[in-house]
Amino acid sequence: MGFGMSGEALNLSISHLRERYRAGALDPAGLVAEIRARIGGEVPGPVWIHVLSEGELAPYLGRLAESDPDALPLYGIPFAIKDNIDLAGIPTTAACPDFAFRPDRSAHVVERLIAAGAIPIGKTNLDQFATGLVGTRSPFGATPNAFDPAYISGGSSSGSAVAVAGGLVSFALGTDTAGSGRVPAAFNNLIGIKPTRGLVSTSGVVPACRTLDCVSVFTLDLLDAEAVMAVAANFDPEDPFARRAVPPAEGGGAGHGTFRFGVPDSLEFFGDRESERLFESAVALLRDLGGEPVRLDFAPFEEAARLLYEGPWVAERYAAIEPFIERQPQSLLEVTRRIIAPGVEARAVDAFKAQYRLASLKRGTDALMEGLDFVVTPTAPTIYRMAEVESDPIVLNSRLGTYTNFMNLLDLAAVAVPAGFRADGLPFGVTLFGPAFSDSALVRYAERLHRAQDLPLGATGRQTSPLGTTTSVVATDPTGAPDAPGLNLVVCGAHLSGLPLNHQLTDRGGHLVSKTRTAPRYRLYALPGGPPHRPGLIRDPEGGAAIEVEVWHLPLEQVGGFLAGIPAPLGLGSLELEDGTWEKGFICEGYATAGAKDITDLGGWRAYRQP
Repeated sequence: MGFGMSGEALNLSISHLRERYRAGALDPAGLVAEIRARIGGEVPGPVWIHVLSEGELAPYLGRLAESDPDALPLYGIPFAIKDNIDLAGIPTTAACPDFAFRPDRSAHVVERLIAAGAIPIGKTNLDQFATGLVGTRSPFGATPNAFDPAYISGGSSSGSAVAVAGGLVSFALGTDTAGSGRVPAAFNNLIGIKPTRGLVSTSGVVPACRTLDCVSVFTLDLLDAEAVMAVAANFDPEDPFARRAVPPAEGGGAGHGTFRFGVPDSLEFFGDRESERLFESAVALLRDLGGEPVRLDFAPFEEAARLLYEGPWVAERYAAIEPFIERQPQSLLEVTRRIIAPGVEARAVDAFKAQYRLASLKRGTDALMEGLDFVVTPTAPTIYRMAEVESDPIVLNSRLGTYTNFMNLLDLAAVAVPAGFRADGLPFGVTLFGPAFSDSALVRYAERLHRAQDLPLGATGRQTSPLGTTTSVVATDPTGAPDAPGLNLVVCGAHLSGLPLNHQLTDRGGHLVSKTRTAPRYRLYALPGGPPHRPGLIRDPEGGAAIEVEVWHLPLEQVGGFLAGIPAPLGLGSLELEDGTWEKGFICEGYATAGAKDITDLGGWRAYRQP
């Protein structure tokens, strides 16, 4: 069960680990032991604040030892948690030791991930109280960039980003109020998902600005990001700021075809010609992928960005830790205190005036984005050395939020994507953003951009591929002739031949391999919602039946875009067919069956949909 040479980065992609688990070539305990050995004695330190001990990991590993890898969508997948997000029984510090407490319950999003089979490896370092975009504002040390330790890693979710970039976890949770889930992604060659506000619960998160906070996700590629978000994005009735997901619109150019994207009419790089060059290259690549760039007035976005720290929202940061900062102000780092303390002086009248101005700006920016599929900006205008930030911590930090601070104020969704490397070897990234609940479409556009560049994954040395893994599958067509590399997919609902979503396969060059049934170990449910109406297929070894399915083959270059558009609660997993073989296909999370109609006895979706 080795991973090759000791210095070689682990392949922790979700699809790779799932295949090894299913084949019996790996077990979660062995993987976790290898990860802990690689982390070594660095705790507490600049990346990790707390790594779970063998005893603390035992309950998670014990549960997985008794579980079927195919029954849990994130079975055995290791992840890290920013240390302002609760994990039951483990101290939450928010990078302030005097603030630390030991929660009895995990954050809602952590509970969901663990229930899906993911394994928490530890809590990661951050800019204290999530106040900063630099990754240097922590008593546990400044987190170094994964590519050059002389440079900053970005913050505030610095440890989470570097843990993923270094190949120590498959994914990590961060938070993002002003850019903390995107700037570290850009500086460490990662995907950074900043979802629509409220789409992922913030219950169990130490707040920065409660009305703006988001839980973010770092991964090496977008297929892993989609797999994580399919579990993490869940309405939490205990979170007063939670919002129910709005179903994404069908169609559009996200998976293929043409699209229109906005580009700011004025850009500030603070003299960084390398960042400017790479951004122009990203825009050119989007154009080559079928995009039509549209220049848009960026002034309203810039004004909204200034409101976050120059306006009364800093009072929210004060409110988040008011009892603590008033009782123990000396426990905060000086730079953190300098930013938060003035919040107590904010006037209510100024807060209302700022809300009125923000509403006006939002009306204007919504109009500017109308007719665009997304807007692209640099994720950060430049990057700084550790020493530079130490000498000018406030001004340089502020510059890093130029293209991130406005997002949550204007209720936007965003995805940070790697976009090449500078001449000095440091990564650069861009951000695609759009209106609230455009998350799925943004991921599909981002996947097209990422896949087209053939970049390394984080700092692991592994390369991207159209599947987001290091392997590909060669299939055969119905005549038995070799086909181009691709993937076989099992469909059971609206993608069946002649049904409403089948065109999503045929438009991508897909062809039918076989019509068959599953092994007699599945149940089929008609999920609420639609159109399009969708079924949910769930494995039930004890009381299941054989369900009608089709196996389709997709060309390799089309797989990523198709899979990235799979909406929750559906996901991709391994399905057992009636001949005993296993293929990838649509599966459904168990929670979605609440309120769904069990149609297993009908034998398939066609029989249910017949008038």
